[in-house]
Parts: sequence; C-alpha cells; structure tokens
Amino acid sequence: MDKILEAVMMSSYPNNVKHGLVRRVIEAIKQPMDSDQCWSMLELSTKFYLMGDTKFKREIGKEILEVYGHYHPEVFEEFFNVRFLLSLLQEGYGPMGKRSLYILDYIHLGLQFILDSSSANDIFSLLRIEVLRKVCERAGPKQCAKISKLLTQHPQCVPTGKHQVLFCQQLIRCIGQFRCISEGEDDIMEFLDHVNKVSRLLQKIWRAQTSSILPSLKELFTIISSTEDPEAPSNALASVVQHVPLELMNGVIRNLTNDDSITDVQMMTAISRMIDWISWPLGKNIDKWIIALLKGLAAVKKFSILIEITLLKIETLLPHIPRLVASLKKEDSNSATSCLEQLAELIHCMFFRFSGFPDLYEPVMDAVKALPVPNEDRIKHLLGQNAWTSQKNELACFYPRLASKSDTGKIGLINLGNTCYMNSIIQALFMASDFRHSVLNLTESNCQPLMTKLQWLFAFLEHSQRPAISPESFLSASWPPWFSPGAQQDCSEYLKYLLDRLHEEEKTGKRIYQKLKEPNLMSQAEEHPYLNKTLIEKMFGGKMMTKIRCLKCLNVSSREEAFTDLSLAFPPSNRHVQRQSHTAVLPVEEIGPQIIEPPIKPQSQVLESPRRQRKHAVSGEHLVQLLPIETVGFQESEGQETPYTLRPSGDHVSLEAVKDPLLAFAGQTCGSEDSRSVPDLINYFLSPEVLTSENKYHCEKCASLQDAEKVAELTEGPHYLVLTLLRFSFDLRTMKRKKILDNISIPLVLKLPVLGASEESSEVCQTRNDRAASCNGYVSVVYDLCSVVVHSGVSSESGHYYCYARECADTSTRSQPRDGAHKSTSDKQMDFEIQWYLFNDTRISFSSFESVSNVTSFFPKDTAYVLFYRQRPCKQNCAVHEAVSDAVRLHGEPSPNKDLMEAISKDNILYLQEQEKEARNRAAYVSTLPKSPLWWREFDGDKDDEGSSGGCGPAAGGGSSGAFHGLVF
Repeated sequence: MDKILEAVMMSSYPNNVKHGLVRRVIEAIKQPMDSDQCWSMLELSTKFYLMGDTKFKREIGKEILEVYGHYHPEVFEEFFNVRFLLSLLQEGYGPMGKRSLYILDYIHLGLQFILDSSSANDIFSLLRIEVLRKVCERAGPKQCAKISKLLTQHPQCVPTGKHQVLFCQQLIRCIGQFRCISEGEDDIMEFLDHVNKVSRLLQKIWRAQTSSILPSLKELFTIISSTEDPEAPSNALASVVQHVPLELMNGVIRNLTNDDSITDVQMMTAISRMIDWISWPLGKNIDKWIIALLKGLAAVKKFSILIEITLLKIETLLPHIPRLVASLKKEDSNSATSCLEQLAELIHCMFFRFSGFPDLYEPVMDAVKALPVPNEDRIKHLLGQNAWTSQKNELACFYPRLASKSDTGKIGLINLGNTCYMNSIIQALFMASDFRHSVLNLTESNCQPLMTKLQWLFAFLEHSQRPAISPESFLSASWPPWFSPGAQQDCSEYLKYLLDRLHEEEKTGKRIYQKLKEPNLMSQAEEHPYLNKTLIEKMFGGKMMTKIRCLKCLNVSSREEAFTDLSLAFPPSNRHVQRQSHTAVLPVEEIGPQIIEPPIKPQSQVLESPRRQRKHAVSGEHLVQLLPIETVGFQESEGQETPYTLRPSGDHVSLEAVKDPLLAFAGQTCGSEDSRSVPDLINYFLSPEVLTSENKYHCEKCASLQDAEKVAELTEGPHYLVLTLLRFSFDLRTMKRKKILDNISIPLVLKLPVLGASEESSEVCQTRNDRAASCNGYVSVVYDLCSVVVHSGVSSESGHYYCYARECADTSTRSQPRDGAHKSTSDKQMDFEIQWYLFNDTRISFSSFESVSNVTSFFPKDTAYVLFYRQRPCKQNCAVHEAVSDAVRLHGEPSPNKDLMEAISKDNILYLQEQEKEARNRAAYVSTLPKSPLWWREFDGDKDDEGSSGGCGPAAGGGSSGAFHGLVF
C-alpha cells in the first residue's frame, strides 16, 4: 500500500488526478491492516508532512495521519511514542537531522489521538521540558506562536512550578526580540497574529497561576530598563502589559518607585520605551500604566526623571496631538469635551513656558485654535501649581545625551543663560554670506580683538563637528557693560552695540596702521573714500539726508548722517481710517522721499503720533511724482507691471490677479487693507514731518522758533539693510512698558527708493517705472530678505529670541542680466525655493518662507523684530559689489588661517574623545547596576524562586540605551 501511495505522489499526474487516486488509498486503509503495513504508511505520511516540498504533499500526509489516528489508534499510539518525539525535538527528522519547520505542528496534530493513552503523561512531561528549552533558545515569533497554540489547546504541556515562572520569563525575553522582517501588509498582519497568540498564552497562564505574574513583570522591567544591548527591545512587549490585571497596578507602582536599587537611568529608559509602545496596535492599558508610573514618581518627588522624560519625548508626541484632538471632537461626549479643555490648557502652558518652536507648534496650534484659550493668570497658576524641580543631576553625569549634528548641517549656539538675544543675532550675521566670507578672509590683527573673536566664532560655526558650540568667549568680549548678567536683553540694542564696536575697532586700527606703517596710504584713502571704509560700513553702512525747511523764510538746512539700521515706528491706528474716509492725508502708496518745494499751506489738521508729527497731503500743482516703497515678487518680462506693487492709483495695496502660483503666493504676503507691511512702516518713516507747537524748529536765519517741515531721504543704500521694528513702547496710562503685537507682513523682495545723481540714474534704471523715478533723482534699489529675528513674549526684558535665515548668494547674474531683461520663470522658482532654516539656540531645523510669514498668525506673541535684507547689485553701487566680490567670490567657503584651522581640528578631536569617554563612563556605570531589581519579592509567594536569575544563560538580557535627542529649551 505504501509503495502505491508513494508512486502516486511521485508521478507526473495533475494534483486533482493524484488526489482522486489517494482517496482510494485512504478508503482502503480505513479497513483492518496488519501492524507492519500501518507502520510503513505512518512513516511515509510523516515523511510527506515533515519533508514535503509542496503544500499538496503536506496536506496528503496530514490526511493519512488523521485516518490512522481514528481507525488504528493502537498502532498510532505505538508509533507516536516519547522516544520518537524526543528525537524529533532535539535531533530533527531524516538521516541528516533536518530541522523541519513543521515538527511542532506534527506533534500538535498527533496529541489529539493519544490523550487517553497510557503514554500521554510521559509525552506531556517531555513537552513541558522541551517547550521551556525552545523558548530559552530564543525561538522566533512563528515558533513561539506554534508553541502557544500547542499549549493553549493542551494546557497539560505547560511547565509547572518553578519551571512555569521561568517559562513565562523566557517567553517574555523571546517577545522582546521579536522583529517583523517585512513591511508588507500581509507579513505585518501575520506578525501581529503571532504576537497575539503568544501574549494570550501568558494571559491564560497568569489566570491559572497568579503567582507567576509578578516575576514575569520583574523580567519585563529588567528588559525594558536595560541599557546594555545595542538594540532596543521589541514594541511587541506592549502586548504583554495589556494582560496584566489592573488591580495589581497600585502595589507594583508603589514598590517600583520606592526601590532604591532602581536607578534614575533605568527608570527613565523603561518609561521611555513604554511611551514608544503607545503606537503599538495591541497595547491596551499601556497609557494607564504610564500615567500611574509618572504619578508615582511625582509622589516621591523624583522630578529629575519626569523632566528628562518630558524633554526626551515631547517632540515625538506633538505630531499625534492633532489626531487626538480630532478624535475627541468626533466623540462629542462630556468626557471628551472636558479632556479637550484640559488638553488646550496644557498646550497653551507649553507654548507659554517653552516659546520659540514654531516648526513643532504650528500643527498643534492649528488643531486647538477653536478651543478656549486660558488667560495668562490661569497659565501662570497652572505652571506654578505643577512645577517640577530637579534635586539632582545624576543623568547629566552618567547618561549624557550623545547629540549629533543637525540634519541641516548647521551648528547651534549654547544658551549661556538668557543669551538667546545674542545667539539669534550671531546666527543672522553668520547667514549674511557676504559678511561671513569677509570676516573669515580677514588677516589676524591685534588691533581688532573683537573682530578676531568673531572670526573664530564664525569659523567654528562653519567647520566644527559639534552639534552646538559655546559662544562664552565672544559674549564676554561683546557684552555691553550696562547689560545685567543673566537677564534677558534687547537683541536690537546688542546688534547696534556690536556693530559700533567692530566699526570703531577697525577704524582705530586703520588709522594707527596708516600713520605708522604706510603714510602714503592716507592720500590714497582720500582719493578713494571707499578704501577707507570699515567692513561694517561696507556691509551695513547707509546714509540718510535730513532736510528741514523753515515755513516762514523758506530757508533749507540739511545734514547727512550714516546709519547701520533703520528703526521703524508703527503708524497710528487711526491712519487707515482717515485714508479710507478720503481725507487729505497723503496716501501711504505715495509717501516716499520728498523734494522740498516752496511752502504750501496745509489744508487739514496735523496728525499726532508717538514718534513724530506728520503733515497731511497738500493740494496744488507743486506736488512731485513720488517713488513709493514697493514689495516685488518675481519680476515679469519687460513691459509687464509687478503684480502686487504698492500702487498710487488706489488708497490701499491692490493685489492684481496673477496666473503664476508663485506670484499668487507671494502676493498673499503683502499687507491687506486692514493690515500693515514692512513697506508701510518704511513709507511712514520717510514721510514728511511737520515741526510745530512745542516741537518748533529754531531757524538760524529767522533767529527764532518757527514752524518747519522735516523730511528724510536715503542717499546711499547699505549692502545689508537692517530694519528694526519698534515694537516696545512705554504706556503713559499704565506707566508700564508694552509690546506692539501687530502682525506685519514681510515681503520676500523689497524695492527701496534711494536718492542719486540723475545722470547715473538714467543709466541704471531700465524699467518704465524706474525711468520715471529717475527724473526726480531716485533709484529703486532691490533687496532680498535674508534673516528675520523673532521675539516671543510680551516684554523686551523677558521672552525668547529665535531666528529664521537663508543663504542669500550673489544674484547679479540672475537678477540683472546684461541685456536688461528680467528673470525667467525658472529663476523665479529657484529664488523662491531657497532653503530657510530656523535657528533656536542649540536647535536648528529646516523651515520655509511660509513659516516666516505665518509665525504671528499662529503664535500672537511671536513677532518679527529685526529684519536683514541683502541688496541686489546694480550699476549705481557697482563699486561696493566689486569690493565685496573680491572678498566673497570664492570657490566654496573661505579656508580659515592656519592657527584657526589647527584650533578647530584639535577641538574636533577633543569632541570625539569626549564622546568616547562618555560612552565608556556610561558602560562602566551601567555594569555596576544590579542585574535584577528586588521590588517583586514582596509579591512573590514562591520563595524557592528567589535564587533564580530569570535566564537560561549569560545571554539572557535585553534592552538598549535608545536615542536621546530631545528638545533643549
């Protein structure tokens, strides 16, 4: 019979034909047969089942085995003996001892036919030992699932006593090493099914023998708190926790948090991994255990762990908040509403306490924007009520964050105690590429110690391998003497002081050098004034002409002065209202540099403002054609107007319909009728001012105080235009300093009218509008936005500074072609997509111009404060750009001098050594920790198990240190 069956199976007939023939064989073997024939058929069917190379052969083998188990039980019992099963489990099957994947399935199949036999107990005893051995050998998920299926249907095979506890512990060890090797949906579902079967076996064992629960939890904690293994344990361990009875929670947490043998490092590692389990699909009740553990740590005042965990995990949890809010809103229950209110309070407390992370907060703020916003007193109350204070700094010594360099390739600056005002300014100056290149190319000079320190700082920001460097040396050298140590300061004030110091140092050094070394350079400097300019003057220096005309004698006095930044005040709030009511106020689009004409009597009242008095528009033929401040997007071809320039034809900024989506987006960044923009503030700054009443002008010609008209004109545009928005003022009503929180739209490209010689203007100006402007001697100078320093807070003495910036390279080849044509569409897109970065002390991330534009819309207390614009080259300022190009037109970044490069190389080696030392210290510290915490013994009734190590060998262990790259506030 067995020969016939084997011949049929080895034939080339189709499977359906084979199956028909096999059916006849099966019907025949249901009849009485002699013992030898039965053994031969059982051996052949076993061979088909264990060694079959097709599913069809295995199915035929299974079918024949079942027939013999039903119709020939005595022979089957004799065949399915303990010695045969032991050989299968330990040596495999076949002459070469092949480890078949189906041995456990084969045993599971045969057990159902020998349950009542005399050898059943011996087989159960064998399997109790062998399944324990299997899990100690770290069986994979598929094998563990087969073991679980076998033991679930045949609990007689579950190890008992001490072996049962050991089996549970080692099964948990196996789960900790489970890995899904494929990302295919079917493979993932199969993996989850395997994990589910294993965890349900543990649940069944725990229900039958509760004494095994706490030793199992002990082993689980040992795994997830270990920092020895390089790879973190599998998230599949979450499926184990879901089956732990919640009534044990209070006792476990109480003993866990009060056990001094568990270090802060172990506890933090364990909680960190439990938090990672939240996303596991089979992890029910994980949140309850995490919350209970956090509350338990707070009860015993172990706030150091709570602080570290918060900093470590908050960044990974923030992206899940929008989905959580949407889910709670969809639930629409009383409990969901209450939870949403508490969540909104928590989120706004986070915004208040840790401001300056718009890249992380924007999606969260968008999700909770419709929820109630707590007032500041409520936020301060909540923060004070739930404050955590760290008593010790154990983690900093033994578990340092081995931070890596930012993915952006940029290097951060360490906050030395409310020094974000300096860090944001340094990053803005560093991203001003022309200035950076010039600083790095300077030869070392003892006459400029501050510039030398800035050069070193820039060089380290460019070439260091550290994720962040300390600017302590530069802070001590550049710190204004009136600044209070450790207090927040005004970044604009610091910038002005820094630039002034650098300018005076170089100016003094040049004067000394010219007198002592090269006297003939004095005459050269007189012939070429540009050569005598300092680097600060070349990069940030501009000039402004102030003219005052006496309205009685018409005498005009003028004074030209240099500036490194323009401080822009905010127009009065009623300015828009009066314009819209069609009074005689000069429209903002038409406000620009004025040519002082013969006097014309004002026909309307004078506006009062906190900064200066403004004169109203006048009527008559003496009005000149003015050149407005413009925001330009991406210029169109010759003959087409800029789609969203400030137009004198209307009394608000008109946004014409555009087909180009990039232009459409750029148009949205300009101020609407009810909002303000940077051009509005510049126009207000340059608008005429009437000096009258208590502010009368003393006219030398009249020798008395007289009404006068004052106007400011830009006569030289700086290479880098720095604009400071005067947001901080003193409220006379409340006698307190306050901050103006108005949202100001920031153009990516800005046109600024600069007064120049008319003959030069006619050569420079190419477009129709510029030719019209040149008639009055003005030239539109184009500026590109480089950096935006943002202040987060409500006071200049508090809050936080961070900086948006991008690399602004020389765009002369693109923006000013030789033939005078404007940029092409491809150039527009390239200019638009220049990468923005967000610098926030040690944290640096990728950003976008959209984030820059919307930061105040999302975060009302985060407002643009200091803006850096870079001038595009044109013929009028060719001397400036040629001089700059000599310093910056290099192939790549300039190389530091030899001494500086050696210092950077030494520091990079030192940093690598520090990392190695930290890793060794951590390993040495962890090696001294107890291998098995003692907190479970209070619950463990089996005293005989106290000596058990919970492992089957030296390899019993798991866990890893994880990656600690949390937020640094």
